[in-house]
Amino acid sequence: MDHIAIDIGASGGRVFTGVISDDSKSLSSPVIKLNEIYRFKNSIVKKQGHYFWDIDLLFEHIVKGLKEARLHGVEKCTVGIDTWGVDYVLIDRAGEKINEPFAYRDSRTDGAMESFHKIIPAEEVYHKTGIQFLQFNTLYQLSVHDRDELERAWKILLIPDYLYFLFTGNVFNEETNASTTQLLNLDTKDFDADLLSELGLKREQFAELVTPGSAVGKLKPELKDEYDLPECEFISVATHDTGSAVLGTPLLDDDSVYLSSGTWSLMGIESSRPVNNSEARAHNFTNERGAGDTYRFLKNITGLWLIQEVKRNLNDEYSFEELMNLAASSEKFKFLINCNDACFLNPPDMISAIKEYCVQTGQGEPATISEIARCIIDSLAFSYRYTIEEIETLTGRPAGSVNIIGGGVKNRLLCQSASDVTGKKVTAGPAEATVIGNMAMQMIASGEIESIKEARCIISNSFDRDEYVPQKDPAADDAYMKFNRQIQNGFPPARE
Repeated sequence: MDHIAIDIGASGGRVFTGVISDDSKSLSSPVIKLNEIYRFKNSIVKKQGHYFWDIDLLFEHIVKGLKEARLHGVEKCTVGIDTWGVDYVLIDRAGEKINEPFAYRDSRTDGAMESFHKIIPAEEVYHKTGIQFLQFNTLYQLSVHDRDELERAWKILLIPDYLYFLFTGNVFNEETNASTTQLLNLDTKDFDADLLSELGLKREQFAELVTPGSAVGKLKPELKDEYDLPECEFISVATHDTGSAVLGTPLLDDDSVYLSSGTWSLMGIESSRPVNNSEARAHNFTNERGAGDTYRFLKNITGLWLIQEVKRNLNDEYSFEELMNLAASSEKFKFLINCNDACFLNPPDMISAIKEYCVQTGQGEPATISEIARCIIDSLAFSYRYTIEEIETLTGRPAGSVNIIGGGVKNRLLCQSASDVTGKKVTAGPAEATVIGNMAMQMIASGEIESIKEARCIISNSFDRDEYVPQKDPAADDAYMKFNRQIQNGFPPARE
C-alpha cells in the first residue's frame, strides 16, 4: 500500500511517498522505501509589523505534492501531515479562518509569559502541564490574542490540525502537538480548565483529542475531482514534527539520547512517565506527548537557525558546506554564546547579534565569518553537553550514546564536535527521521507494521547511519567552564 508523508518545517516542506517491502537480499527482512516527489520553501511573512505564516500557500503546496504523487502512479494511499508546534488558526462556525496564523517568532508575546504568571504562578502551570517555559507557547500567544477574535472562534486548531481540516472537513486536536500548547493537564490528559478559564476560553472551542494512528477522514470528493488527486485516507500521525522524528529514530537502547537537529535542536529521552517536579522546572525541561503513550522529556535548544540566519545575512554568498569549511579552519572555543538567549530568537541581523553578545560577555568581537561560524558550532556542541548533564541529574541515571537525526546529520563538523565535547558516541541518521516516523505511523495504522518497537527495528535495517567516536581535546573542559559561566550570568551579563 502507498503512503504519503507531508513534513512541513519553518523553512520548507517535503512530500514523500513510501512503501514497506521485502529487501531483495533477504525476503524475511522488510524495509521502508522512500521517494521524495516534491519540495517547497516556507518562511514567515511580515505584515503590518507582525509575522505570520502563509497557510493558504501551504495548502496549495500540499495539493501540488498530492498531484505529483498521482503522476508517480499513486492511485490510492494514506496521508499524514506533520509541522512545527504551538501556532494555531481560529475558525468560525462556517469553517472559515478568522485570523492569519501568527508565527511563533513574532514579538507580540514579549513579556506575555511574565504577565500571565502574575496571575497563575509558573510553579502551578508547570505542575499542571510539565511543559518548558518559552514565550511563544500557545498559552502565552492566546493570552495576548485579540479578544473579539477569540470570542468568535468556534474551534482553535493547531497548524497541522487545520491543514487536515482543509482536506477532510473534520476537526480534531492531535495530542502530541496539543501538548506543545502548554494547556494539556498531565493528570486529566485534557485541556486544563483553570488555564482555559484564565484565558477566557471554553473547552468546546478546542476539538476532540486524538492519538497518533487515528483515521481522521477521507479526502473531500470535491478536492479529489477539482485537482485530480489520489484517493486519500488521512491518518493523524504524530503531527508535531519532533514527535514523528522521535518515532522515526531507532532508539534500541533505553539510555539513548536523541537529538533532533534542524532549525531547533531538540534533545532528550523517551519516557513512559512525565518528570514535572521542581527540579525539572528549574532546568526548564518539557514533557511533550509522544507516540505510543510516551513522553518526550526534552529541552528545546536554538539550533541551525543560527547558521541559517548568518547565511541569509550574507545574502546566501556562502553555501552551508562552505560555512562549515570556514568554521573548521578557525580556532576552536575562542568565542561562545548561549544559543537559547532571547537575543537570538529573531534578531534583525544574526551576525551583529552574535558580535554584540561576544563583546558584552568580555570575549572580544569575532572578526571574520569563519569565527562566527565556529562560534555557532562550538556553542551548539556545548549546549548538548550541558543538556545531557541536566538529563543525567534529573533522571538519576547516566546517559548512553547520542542519536542525531534530521538535517543536522549532514553536518559532519557538528556531529564530530558533539561527540568530542560530550564524550559520547554519536550515531547520525536517519536524516529523514521525521518523514520516516510519519510514514511508520501510517504503516502501523494500516496493519503493515505491528508496533513502534517493530517499526524501529525495520527503520534500523532500512537506512544507513554514520558513527562518530569522541576525540578528546584538552582545551574543551576549560572552554566548557567558560560556557557554564555565561549561562549562569545571563545576558547582558551580571555585573559584580
